[in-house]
Amino acid sequence: MGRSKSKNAGLIGLGIIGTRVAATLRKRGLRVYVWNRTPRPEQNFVGSPVEVAELCDIVQIFVSDDAALLEIVRQLVPGLGPQHVVTAHSTVSPETVTAAAGMVQRRGARFLDAPFTGSKVAAENGQLVYYIGGDGAALKQARPILEASSKEIVMIGEIGDATVMKVATNIITAATAQVGAEALALVRKAGLSAELFSHAMKHNATNSVTLEMKVPMMEAGNFEPHFSVKHMLKDVRIASKLAQKYSLTLPVTEASGDMLLDEIARGHGDADYSSVAQKYFPAREEFVPAPEKAEAPQPAEEKPVAPEPVVVAVAQEEAEPGVEEVPEGVNLSGGFRGWLSRRTLRREAREDASAV
Repeated sequence: MGRSKSKNAGLIGLGIIGTRVAATLRKRGLRVYVWNRTPRPEQNFVGSPVEVAELCDIVQIFVSDDAALLEIVRQLVPGLGPQHVVTAHSTVSPETVTAAAGMVQRRGARFLDAPFTGSKVAAENGQLVYYIGGDGAALKQARPILEASSKEIVMIGEIGDATVMKVATNIITAATAQVGAEALALVRKAGLSAELFSHAMKHNATNSVTLEMKVPMMEAGNFEPHFSVKHMLKDVRIASKLAQKYSLTLPVTEASGDMLLDEIARGHGDADYSSVAQKYFPAREEFVPAPEKAEAPQPAEEKPVAPEPVVVAVAQEEAEPGVEEVPEGVNLSGGFRGWLSRRTLRREAREDASAV
């Protein structure tokens, strides 16, 4: 315990992104201490979130949903003091981020709302982009740790603002994958190749990194998760809840949500969100998820009081995000119902009945 903590980094949540960020930090010469609900044969795996805080002044949290973030923070706070900065990288509701920040700040510690953009390849290569909500002093202290796994840090505003920005960018990503699948289906039905479509798109103003990544996956029928269907659906639901708050109608987002929900119903919740293409051309072989472990804490008897999260059922990551059973990730009785079509509502009722 006598060693300086200046090169120590704490990380909680060893899912798809967290595991890779921990490895990247070690490559940068940092001593990384980690914790996950399910023990792992991971270097410097410690016994509890509090022990992470005892060893590290900067603690990064990579878990997938509202309930997981609040529970992790609840377990972490007894070990926090004024020297700590907690960075939360989950895409959750702004109300949940604010509640988590309040718990941390009541201990005298500081908190950064720090969702990221970038999938597992970016995490492996230290190329994530962090969107930051919080105060400048906290960012200054945490910056060396964040820079070790990122190519850019973008200051957005106050706590909660970065989360809104991340949700906004994710609904564009969801819609892009959906329309890419539709365009590819049209091209293929006309007898043209996916390669020719991709080449044509390179000269089109609407081309994007998302299309360049996902169209080849769709063509190959390879839906290994970089960011899963169920996590993208969670983020679309958060957007839906925000739209209701601001009296907005988001029809493209609603359509994207319907297609993601269809994939969940077909048992593809753990596949990459580009799996929406399976509506038009199925995977060449059935996708079997890699054994990524869950990373959220087990439910405790006492839960912190917080505003209603948009999704409270996924008990694991990132990521963007680990793999859990699909039914736990899609609580069809949530706020998403406010904008689902009547057709989808009827389908949900049939699915709920058949699941009993």
